[in-house]
Amino acid sequence: MRTRFRWSLLLCLAGLSAAAPPQPVPIEHQVPKHFAAQIKVTAKLDYLLFLPEGYAKSRQRWPLLLFLHGAGESGTNLAKLPTLGPPRIVESKPDFPFILISPQTTREGWNPDTLNALLDDVLRRYRVDKDRVYLTGASMGGSGTWRMAAAHPDRFAAIAPVCGRGDPADAPKLAHLPIWVFQGAKDPVVHLDSAKAMVEAVQAAGGNVKFTVYPDAGHDAWTATYSNPELYQWFLAQKRQH
Repeated sequence: MRTRFRWSLLLCLAGLSAAAPPQPVPIEHQVPKHFAAQIKVTAKLDYLLFLPEGYAKSRQRWPLLLFLHGAGESGTNLAKLPTLGPPRIVESKPDFPFILISPQTTREGWNPDTLNALLDDVLRRYRVDKDRVYLTGASMGGSGTWRMAAAHPDRFAAIAPVCGRGDPADAPKLAHLPIWVFQGAKDPVVHLDSAKAMVEAVQAAGGNVKFTVYPDAGHDAWTATYSNPELYQWFLAQKRQH
């Protein structure tokens, strides 16, 4: 009788043990490891190309302007791009003195590595002065300008972000670049304080930055900026520092 009771108790305890939830493994039983690998991806971008009047008959190398559009021009229809900025200007100005590259992104935001790959391809295909490559963009493209320049600061001779957010932590990477920032004082999307913080961070890092504020403008700081010939004269006066 006692033996039968002992076996019943043992079986009961075994059942309780099997049904009990697993206990967490102590952290000291986990071994730290590190993983690193190079992963190849395919970068794709459609873009508009403008070659200056006289490009085909010349042998010279030309300055290049990379323009990044805003969220409203995102998609797969390149016909959206000539609605504003440099892509609009060159429609009526064949003497625009830059090779103009205007890519289109199909998602929110710009990928600096994809843009960098695009630049590599453009420099292989066309006669570009590598010391006179300029970057600008408006709204989402202004934010993309800050990020692209911070990721690949040695590619550009100068940048001009228009109503775009930057990360003040990137300021030391940009300190050697001539920068001209444009911002609407009444912008409800990218607030003036955000633009000021970025400008002040670049200045604190010893950077060369100009700051133009349109006192009556909202988010549309691009119309006044890209219709101003001084912007393009300023670009052409800058050369990449080695």
